[in-house]
Amino acid sequence: MNLNSSETLLKPLKIGPYTLSGHALLAPMAGITDSVYRHICMQMGATATVSEMLTSDIAHWKSNKSSQRIIKPSDPEPRIVQISGTKPEMMATAAKLCVDKGAQIVDINMGCPAKRVCRSQAGSALLADEKNVARILEAVVNAVHAPVTLKMRTGIDPQNRNAKTIAKIAESAGVQSLAIHGRTRQCMYKGNAEYETIKSVKNVVTIPVIANGDINSPQSAKKVLAFTGANAIMIGRAAQGNPWIFKQVNYQLKNNKMLPTPSLEEIENVVLTHTFGLYSHYGNKVGVRVARKHITWYLKNYKGYAIFKDALLKTDSPKQQQSLLKDFFKFLHTNITELAA
Repeated sequence: MNLNSSETLLKPLKIGPYTLSGHALLAPMAGITDSVYRHICMQMGATATVSEMLTSDIAHWKSNKSSQRIIKPSDPEPRIVQISGTKPEMMATAAKLCVDKGAQIVDINMGCPAKRVCRSQAGSALLADEKNVARILEAVVNAVHAPVTLKMRTGIDPQNRNAKTIAKIAESAGVQSLAIHGRTRQCMYKGNAEYETIKSVKNVVTIPVIANGDINSPQSAKKVLAFTGANAIMIGRAAQGNPWIFKQVNYQLKNNKMLPTPSLEEIENVVLTHTFGLYSHYGNKVGVRVARKHITWYLKNYKGYAIFKDALLKTDSPKQQQSLLKDFFKFLHTNITELAA
């Protein structure tokens, strides 16, 4: 595969009535893309963000985990909620309730490869049942006035890549955009993403296609867009601890050059704002614990992080966690610490 194909002139991405300002979206990631992180990424240039996957079984919506994933009017616009399930009627009901609560776009999950999701034949496991895919998409599209989108993988395994068939089913059902991760369900996150299938899907549908998988820099975003002809790209793991990647991608696509690395002052402000927001969102006890993984993603590449790591990841006090973070950045400023190579 040659990712150095000729560049594609990018037009604004439209999903239903929504015209998005850029071409880099934040992928939904369970346990990561809560409303706090989505706000951070939007401020850092993400074109749009998608909520954490929400079960279509509304009987579970009263649990702490699900209740925090339900879309709220205060969430960043366009408010996109992702739902998962296997039964058309339940998916339709969940979609309607989400729209009633303020969702502006409903995204259907047929991309999650996690065993606990696929055991129930949801997520990427659905790709094996094309008839049920059609039933689910038609039921959800008919249940809501909001645009419906689909997140999917290229197939069940490398020998059964049926993304083109699923894409045609989705377009016929009225789905208004597709986000495709360049791996099969069997591949999980192993090996390298492949983009030939995404390119082939783009050639057989007229709705927008968003490319996902292994896009970890402005340069790779540009190459994947050029090769696939996709309308936009979606970034997941590469945005963990690096929300600036969206601003950098947009700048690269617009100006064909790199945006300077964010200053220590900007990084410190984002880290402190993000962690403080987590305390408010989850409560102090849970917020501190959730913050730990984000802190590691933000700071793990800095020389000197090892000195503060144990204290930062063991404290149960929001006040102490914030104080330690300020001390760490003071240490960086004092020692003019550089990012590790």
